[in-house]
Amino acid sequence: MRYFKAVAEENGFARAAALLNVSQSAISEQMRDLEQELGLPLFDRREHRARLNAHGEVFLVEVKRTLAAAAEAVAAVRRSASGEVGTLKIGFFVGGTDALFPALIRRFRAQSPGVRVSLLEMGPVQQQEALLAGTIDIGFTRIVQSPASGELSWERLYVEPLVVALPKGHALAGSPVDISSLAAEPFVITHRETSPALFDKVIALCRAAGFSPKIAATAAVASSVLTLVAAGEGVAILPKNTLKLASSDVVAAPIASRDASIDLVIAWSTRREGPLHQAFLQLIRKTRKGSPRV
Repeated sequence: MRYFKAVAEENGFARAAALLNVSQSAISEQMRDLEQELGLPLFDRREHRARLNAHGEVFLVEVKRTLAAAAEAVAAVRRSASGEVGTLKIGFFVGGTDALFPALIRRFRAQSPGVRVSLLEMGPVQQQEALLAGTIDIGFTRIVQSPASGELSWERLYVEPLVVALPKGHALAGSPVDISSLAAEPFVITHRETSPALFDKVIALCRAAGFSPKIAATAAVASSVLTLVAAGEGVAILPKNTLKLASSDVVAAPIASRDASIDLVIAWSTRREGPLHQAFLQLIRKTRKGSPRV
């Protein structure tokens, strides 16, 4: 088809051969084979020139369309290989993301307009299951240790400080809190089934301070924990970013401990890693280098 197009546009075999850098005999043979396959002539050959006949004019229109479609198919495959097209499904949870998350999504969409980004809200345990099942590609999550977690790759996005959430008017509000001062307080805490990393961190901090927390209530998500704190059910240790979900009846106090922090990570399945993953991770790594927070 490329040979035919060149002969048609150059009005001859010799000039087409020079354009394509092949022998004239090779082009002539290809055109004879093409006409034989179609069962009709495509050129009027006279005086060492070859002009399209009526059949050739019709065929040229279709050839141009076919070659353009072939070129677009090649370009599409190359865009796919470089992570410029496709669908990227990203898991996140509100209590574990801040302004950096929507900023990253906006930058990626601007960088890769051919990629459809789908955002799905789910907790850390749900994210791990979804990553392993392939229902999401990337997770903004906590590290979840399990026998299956070895199939996942992790990169720290940032370290988030933990704070004490207190009912408004609590005696400890307004100054850094030593965790040991919470020994007599009732605790509200997230279920370990939904947020094992945070649950285990809170228990570890309390034990390091010399006590086991008196768990008065549990909740599935951070927003529910904050509601229970506001109702006076107890105090809670939560990531600082979570307090954006709190009402005015909850106050936050910093924790006087260097260990009072928790990681937010980017996770993906090593078995399903592809160009889209790499394109997104490269953006994150570039952003992370320029951010004073991470």
